[in-house]
Amino acid sequence: MPEKFKVLIADSLDSMAVDLMKSHPSLDTAYKNKLTPEELLKEIPSYHAIVVRSATKVTKAVIEAGKNLRIIARAGVGLDNVDQVAAKARNITVVNTPSCTTISVAELAFGLMLSLARKVGRANISMKKGEWDKKSFQGSELFGKTLGLIGIGRIGQAVSARAQVFGMKVLAFDPFIKTSPLPFVQMVSLDDLLRMSDFISLHIPFDKAAGPTLGEAQFKVMKKGTFLVNCARGGTVDEKSLLAALKDGTVGGAGIDVWEKEPPQNRELIEHQNVLALPHLGASTNEGQSRAGKDVAELIISHFAKK
Repeated sequence: MPEKFKVLIADSLDSMAVDLMKSHPSLDTAYKNKLTPEELLKEIPSYHAIVVRSATKVTKAVIEAGKNLRIIARAGVGLDNVDQVAAKARNITVVNTPSCTTISVAELAFGLMLSLARKVGRANISMKKGEWDKKSFQGSELFGKTLGLIGIGRIGQAVSARAQVFGMKVLAFDPFIKTSPLPFVQMVSLDDLLRMSDFISLHIPFDKAAGPTLGEAQFKVMKKGTFLVNCARGGTVDEKSLLAALKDGTVGGAGIDVWEKEPPQNRELIEHQNVLALPHLGASTNEGQSRAGKDVAELIISHFAKK
């Protein structure tokens, strides 16, 4: 009989993706999505593959314990929870599904922009208190405003397409992309983007070595009342500097889905009246998770089909 490759699904995954792997004749798939770090260390030695989302940390210790590991697959975009250096040292393939939640994140970022501009969060809280306070929540339109995108990859481009439909001017800065990928997006320097934008949305990874992309110096360049959205990665915005900018009115409102620490500890920032705070929901849609599951299942099947 041909060899069966053992696959451990260590985080919750779309049921169709689980069934796809479980039914494949070359795979012996186990679905154990609530393992503690200690339990994972005991489980991993017999598996050829591990599938994770964001909860499970595939640390150096896990990789070293996984004596049979050949592939680590992340159902999602980032690989922050995988020790890629340790995996490379063991010649273990690391893959992810970068395009599966593009629409989910882009729609959330745009939804936060609309909600900030129209003060939806504050008005909702006021109504639930039994108030009828129209005067306090006069907002602004997105039409005619300038959106600055820090990062113009897949998600940044998806946000920019939606912004164009709303009649916004779109600027972009990207440390890796110098030529505009879309005819209606103007590439500029970071300082020019900060100076000219009414709305700023981040769509970049976090570089620990470089530190935050937006800190005290960058907030000083922004125009008064700028709206800021971060559905990218925690750490890309310095939270202390953001809080100071909210207090002095440089930032008129912030929609934050990602945090320096998760769950976040900065209660003053979370509770600020001009902050819409979310628990890292960017990829949390039925459609996005379905695509993520399907994509990761196909990656696993394809990998072992080559053996």
